[in-house]
Amino acid sequence: MVGGRLCTVGEATVPASDEGLLRGDGAFELVRVYAGRPFTLAEHLERLERTCATIRLVCDREGLERDIDAVVAALAQESFDLRLVLTRGGQRIVLAEPIPPLLDSVRLALVVDTPRRVLRGAKTLSYAGNMLAKRLAVERGFDEALLVTPRGRVLEVQNAAFFYVARDGALCTPPLTRDILDSITRRILRRRLEVVERPCTRADVLECREAFAAGAGREVQPVGAIETRVFDEVPGPLTLAAQDAFWDEVKATTGAGRRENGALHQRGS
Repeated sequence: MVGGRLCTVGEATVPASDEGLLRGDGAFELVRVYAGRPFTLAEHLERLERTCATIRLVCDREGLERDIDAVVAALAQESFDLRLVLTRGGQRIVLAEPIPPLLDSVRLALVVDTPRRVLRGAKTLSYAGNMLAKRLAVERGFDEALLVTPRGRVLEVQNAAFFYVARDGALCTPPLTRDILDSITRRILRRRLEVVERPCTRADVLECREAFAAGAGREVQPVGAIETRVFDEVPGPLTLAAQDAFWDEVKATTGAGRRENGALHQRGS
């Protein structure tokens, strides 16, 4: 759906002069749809509005909601991802994407990054830094990047919230700062589980008991290793508890059950 027009990906066009394309000047969100019902849609749209306010971009929420309804209706009861994009050139895009397969667990490399404070946690199209962080991790034989400041403060996985179990057994996540995105999945897990917001350093993650990444596209994904720290039990007990908590939220709000081996248990099954 581009500008309110339902079309295939091959038919969709964006002007080459759009600064969303040329400069990454725009905002986006990724919403997962379970069995025909968008999950935490209102929260994603609220964050999109905050991003647009930060970068001084008009957010046509009513138009987006109409487009979302049309795309979801066209795909009936399917499960898929919705990518919502607003560009500086005035393009309003709602793109339905297949849910990508995920590794059972990921190996994280620590990658130093210095986020731009002026964006204040906005979810913008300026994502080249995140993509480069992942490539740097892959070049070293890892799967994803765990971002860390030059002073050694751990932030987040390049596109997900980071949780870890400290040596004392507490389930922890780095506290929100201007450098960490206010993840909606992070909020869900903090609401359903006992989670401590605790500053995290390189030393902390290399000594932790278990870890996982959480986000709309990952759900709750176990971490198998962080640099040289390889976990013996993957997923660990608190990672399993987080997965249960996440799927309890999905069930409560959409009626859909847990996905297993890429399949989704439909409502009432």
